[in-house]
Amino acid sequence: MALVTVYRLKNEINESKIIGVGNTNLTLIEEIVETEVFFQESEVKINSEDQGKNEFIMKLFSTLENIVSKNININARDIVNVAQAIKDGREGEIESLYEHKDALIVLSNGRTVYPKSINQKHYLQTLSRHEVVIAVGPAGTGKTYLGVLFAVAQLKKNNVKKIILVRPVVEAGEKLGFLPGDLKDKIDPYLIPLYDALNDCLGKETVEKLMEKGVIEVAPLAYMRGRTLDNAIIILDEAQNTTNSQMKMFLTRLGFNSKMIITGDVTQIDLPTRQISGLIEAIDLLKDIKGIGIVYFDRNDVMRNPIVYRIIQQYEAKDNGNQYI
Repeated sequence: MALVTVYRLKNEINESKIIGVGNTNLTLIEEIVETEVFFQESEVKINSEDQGKNEFIMKLFSTLENIVSKNININARDIVNVAQAIKDGREGEIESLYEHKDALIVLSNGRTVYPKSINQKHYLQTLSRHEVVIAVGPAGTGKTYLGVLFAVAQLKKNNVKKIILVRPVVEAGEKLGFLPGDLKDKIDPYLIPLYDALNDCLGKETVEKLMEKGVIEVAPLAYMRGRTLDNAIIILDEAQNTTNSQMKMFLTRLGFNSKMIITGDVTQIDLPTRQISGLIEAIDLLKDIKGIGIVYFDRNDVMRNPIVYRIIQQYEAKDNGNQYI
């Protein structure tokens, strides 16, 4: 069977940018499209008579070339993002992510953070427009990280006076009482992802100074009882491990000029058997209330090593009672 040309590059310089160092990007593309891909004189050729597959590959390379033409170095995550967006008919939206009009914040190392998936962009837009935002999805999708960075950006703009980071302390296989140190020492391991995001954004020394001044507060969920929180952004992480009463208590702490960000993964509940997650109940009860936004992430938003995407895919297949894929 003769090779079929499915796309011709607009600029031959873009070929090396697309295929990547040592053909790493091209290898991933071949895995995604399930066929060998050849470059001949700036033409993308494959051995296929499948019109649907040919059109998909044409869109894939066209979109990737439009992105690299903006002097952006693409990686495996970008290729997976673009491929999924095309499958969903959203290639125009994915291209807009790379126009870099939606900068969130500049980190302490000088790197600028942008949304890296369509759902991440939707998440940031929802954070800007709602007083309470619930973000649900698997690990690695940026729910907590982007939430913390959004909060710091608002603090830097003087839109709020305080950031409060909260987690329920659920003992998943280990008893807190047997861990060494005082209460703070026992709680801190549960809060490491929050500290990591803060340190990335502000630098460790600045974070420590702001915590000493009370501008940034990190606390277990139980410490929120009885408080009313004004002029603050309050982030509740790992919210799937709240009980119904804990979630109600937390939500009713919201004061004036404040915003709540609630993140969690409903597939990772560590509550005792038969105890309903407060996050699941809150999504059902609050989904139609004005001022509350709910954002759903999925495996296509995972920003970790591409193999994490595949791991989640396999577990989802098992949980849905399907054969492994």
